[in-house]
Amino acid sequence: MAAAVSPTSLESAPRIFRLVAECSRSRARAGELQLPHGPVATPVFMPVGTQATMKGITAEQLDALGCRICLGNTYHLGLRPGPELIQKANGLHGFMNWPHNLLTDSGGFQMVSLVSLSEVTEEGVRFRSPYDGDETLLSPEKSVEIQNALGEQIPASRPFPSFSGRGSDIIMQLDDVVSSTVTGPCVEEAMYRSIRWLDRCIAAHRRQDKQNLFAIIQGGLDADLRATCLEEMTKRDVPGFAIGGLSGGESKSQFWRMVALSTSRLPKDKPRYLMGVGYATDLVVCVALGCDMFDCVFPTRTARFGSALVPTGNLQLKKKQFQKDFRSIDPECTCATCQKHSRAFLHALLHSDNTAALHHLTVHNIAYQLRLMGAVRASIVEKRFPEFVRDFMGTMYGDPTLCPTWATEALASVGITLS
Repeated sequence: MAAAVSPTSLESAPRIFRLVAECSRSRARAGELQLPHGPVATPVFMPVGTQATMKGITAEQLDALGCRICLGNTYHLGLRPGPELIQKANGLHGFMNWPHNLLTDSGGFQMVSLVSLSEVTEEGVRFRSPYDGDETLLSPEKSVEIQNALGEQIPASRPFPSFSGRGSDIIMQLDDVVSSTVTGPCVEEAMYRSIRWLDRCIAAHRRQDKQNLFAIIQGGLDADLRATCLEEMTKRDVPGFAIGGLSGGESKSQFWRMVALSTSRLPKDKPRYLMGVGYATDLVVCVALGCDMFDCVFPTRTARFGSALVPTGNLQLKKKQFQKDFRSIDPECTCATCQKHSRAFLHALLHSDNTAALHHLTVHNIAYQLRLMGAVRASIVEKRFPEFVRDFMGTMYGDPTLCPTWATEALASVGITLS
C-alpha cells in the first residue's frame, strides 16, 4: 500500500535546532536543541528511564551529572502507572520531579521487544500487557494521545513543584518496527505503514506548541527502501527526525551504511536522532557520520552486571584482580563514585550482592557517557574532531590501526583516516 498522496504538515513546525559548529572534514556537527525545559547541547546521549526513572540513579543525581534530557516509554507509562495518575502529579515532569527535558518513545519498539505479545494491523499494534495479560490497542492516535496527556496537569491536584506541566518536550511518532535482521516484503510493508502512521500522528497531535513530534525513518537494511522513506518523510514539516530500525543485531558494516545514507538525506537544519545506540565507539563514529542525538539502556544495564565504562573499554569489577585495587574506577572522572570509592570497595560490594554497588556503577557509567559526548562536542567546536577521533580510538584499542574494520571504513567514508 502506498504512502498518503498529500503529505500532512504540522502547522508552523518549530525550528528547535541551532547549528553551532561543523567539522570541515567529516559530517560531525555541534548544535543546540532549543526545548521548552531549557537548551540541550548536541551531540547528546540521553539516558533511558522506561517508567519515569533510571534504574539505579535518582533524578537529583542525574541533574547533578549535567544531564539535560532523558527518556520515558509511552507504552510502559501508558499501562503503568497510566496517564491519569501522571496528570494528577502535574504531568510527567512533576511525577518524576525532573526539571529538565524529556523525550517519550512512541511504544513502537515494543513490536520487537515484546513480539510474542503483539499483533500489528493497519489500525495499530495490539498488545497483551506483560503485567496482567489485558489486551490493548496502541494506534498512532492513541500513542500521541498518551504522550500529549503525559504533559497535561489536572488543576488543584496536590502541592508539587511546578515544572510547567508541558510533559515530554519531544514525542515520537508510532512507527511499524521490524527487527533489523528481518528481510522480505514485510520490511517494505512496515516502511510504508510508518509513513501513513506519521500522517495520522501529525493529525492527532494537539499540543504542537508545547511538544515536538519527531518522525522515524524505517526501511530495514534495504538502501532503496530507506531512500524512499527519507524522501517521503522529509516532505513532512516536523521538528526533527529519528533513524530507527537499526542496532538490532545486524552487522556493523550494514549498520553504518544505513546511518550514513540517512544522514546524507536528512535536513541540515533539523536534529538527527539515532535510536538505540550507546557503545562508546558507535557514538563517536556516528557523530562523524552526522548524528546529533543518541539513547540506549547500555550504560545502566551493563552497570547491573558489574561493568564500569572507562576510556579503554570497561572494567569487570567482579574479577579477582580488583580485590586489592584501591584506585578509583577512572582517575580522570569527577563523578561521586570515582571521588569517594575504590575499585576494591566496589568489588567487595558486588561479591556480597549489595545493590549499592549497582547504584555506584550506574552513576559512574552515566557520567562517562555524558563526559564523552561533552568531549566530542568540544572537539568539534574547537576544530579538532579528526584528532579527537584518532586519540579516542588509540586509547580504546591500544593503537588507532587496531580499531574495528567497520569503524575504520565508516570514518574513512567521511574523510577521517586512522593511520
